[in-house]
Amino acid sequence: MRNYTRAGTSTPTEALRSALKSQYHATLAMLRGAIRQCPDDLWASRGEHASPFWLIAYHALFYTHLYLQPNNRTFSPWEHHQRGIQHMDRPPRSTWRPYTKAEVLAYWKVCDSMVDDAVDALDLNARHSGFSWYRVPKLEHQIINIRHIQYHEAQLGDRLRSATGAGIGWADARRSPKTRPAGRRQRRKPT
Repeated sequence: MRNYTRAGTSTPTEALRSALKSQYHATLAMLRGAIRQCPDDLWASRGEHASPFWLIAYHALFYTHLYLQPNNRTFSPWEHHQRGIQHMDRPPRSTWRPYTKAEVLAYWKVCDSMVDDAVDALDLNARHSGFSWYRVPKLEHQIINIRHIQYHEAQLGDRLRSATGAGIGWADARRSPKTRPAGRRQRRKPT
């Protein structure tokens, strides 16, 4: 059997943790790139969309934060969280106020900085995710969480490309994405 552990790791579990951390940081870097590039007029506008840009970004971060926890009982929301605002499928309350770009970027920093310790603390062999509404093993749930971030980052990236002509570049593990002008393909690295 081949050894598929990443460089610097000694067990398959350590390799999985390393890969999860790397992919969390990379996908969060791409989300940060979308947030930073969002023009002010697009930030709070719904346009023809169901949810404004800021809400999609916040939603992705809220669930990143939540699902990095062992379970929902150990979760403590961000200090500026407005109860219920993370749900994109519910009508907005009159008491909710949109988060500013600076606030969402501050929350992004909280989420990104917790990744390594949170992943290290998870029981990746647990048969249950720790969330009653997700009936999957913990490891699979972490992959779902990364896919969720990517899904919403892609939504935001598409809005940016439509509005500004610039897209979000690919982020390798722990690297910041580069902005690419519309119509230009990213160069492939030689193999």
